[in-house]
Amino acid sequence: MEYSADDIAAIRILQYLAYICTALITFWTYDYICSLHDEWTFLLRSRWTKVKCLYVTARYVPFFLIAADIYLTLTSKENSKACKMFITIYSCFAVISLTCSECFFVLRTYALWSNNRIVLVAMLSTFFAIIVSFIGIWFSAIATSQYFSTSTIPGIPGITGCYRTSSSVQLYLPFILLFVFQLGLVSLTLIRAIRNWRPTRYPLYATLVKHNIFYYACGLFFSALNVLVPVIFPNSPYHSFLEDFEVFILAILATRMHLHLWQIDNTVHEFDPLVSIPLSDMSPAA
Repeated sequence: MEYSADDIAAIRILQYLAYICTALITFWTYDYICSLHDEWTFLLRSRWTKVKCLYVTARYVPFFLIAADIYLTLTSKENSKACKMFITIYSCFAVISLTCSECFFVLRTYALWSNNRIVLVAMLSTFFAIIVSFIGIWFSAIATSQYFSTSTIPGIPGITGCYRTSSSVQLYLPFILLFVFQLGLVSLTLIRAIRNWRPTRYPLYATLVKHNIFYYACGLFFSALNVLVPVIFPNSPYHSFLEDFEVFILAILATRMHLHLWQIDNTVHEFDPLVSIPLSDMSPAA
């Protein structure tokens, strides 16, 4: 049986996506194993708070992403509708993970601003608007994308999975919104750090500032990539890899930085009065 050039290209894309999926799973598993001791120490010794529940959600929702990724990549889909349904389910977990990761740094920015209620209301209202818009636009892009699965290329053994493509602005508009939000929070962090850096000498404050800046530098970089790649390469099937990578990286950074903050809390017992959120809320020590 002869296959067209489009069929061969689709087969190669499915193979490359399988390799990328395997790499992402390996990367996440390696990170989890490396931090397993510290993580279980934190889970067993710290008391349960809202922030700890946020941590557990941010840390373990990506495992559902991995399960969905494996199913999407390594199983044959009977039709494009099945592919679309599982990509929608996968995207729900991605939004949950991304929201939890960002919530950590909304709280941290609130701490840096001395529990300023005006700043908190401004951040939460903006965050809510961004997330609602993000969800609406992202799932609208999923609904209007083109889907390709192994059902369109019958008779090829060992080729599984499905993917979607789109050239719509809806594909990258959510990440423009996320970029703007992250830029706003890193600006708030820098403003506060410049005002209080000299009079502040406590490790927790310095750690909060460094973590915020590094997290949002990474977030801005990957959000920019998720905007530029679809613009430069429309209809590329690999944009989903960048979306997945940003979700995984932000989840890893948010949870690892929280573990580090908790370890500092257990070691150092004097803190800057500017950081007046109780550590049971910001860094939930026992």
